[in-house]
Amino acid sequence: MCKMAFQSLLIPHVTGKAQEESSEQKEKITVTFVDKDGEEKVIQVPMGMSMLEAAHENDIELEGACEGSLACSTCHVIVMDMEYYNKLEDPADEENDMLDLAFGLTETSRLGCQVIAKPELDGMRLALPAATRNFAVDGFVPKPH
Repeated sequence: MCKMAFQSLLIPHVTGKAQEESSEQKEKITVTFVDKDGEEKVIQVPMGMSMLEAAHENDIELEGACEGSLACSTCHVIVMDMEYYNKLEDPADEENDMLDLAFGLTETSRLGCQVIAKPELDGMRLALPAATRNFAVDGFVPKPH
């Protein structure tokens, strides 16, 4: 056996599972949710997932009464840093219409169902408003699917 072929046998190769874990980590971003009391919860959000879905999967109290169909403002979040806010797509007219109904609207308010995880949002911080307005059933908190 030639020396080079023998050495290649000795070099450890990355296993399929380790490769999966490595790519899985790259396919998530870190997002911090700050609740009305200032408590922070740092979570990992898969690429393509909405902040509403991520909140529900991580037991964060973000209502989402219409389940992301742009028919309410109960998943209202406040992007805490303008730098991250500017990285988001502009809100559609339907989102702006619902944001007009949101409690505690700010310049960096968005609906959590419309903020989708992408690499440039890694490290984003989202504040949850002190209250929501649910005109259908005030106080109802839906269970995630």
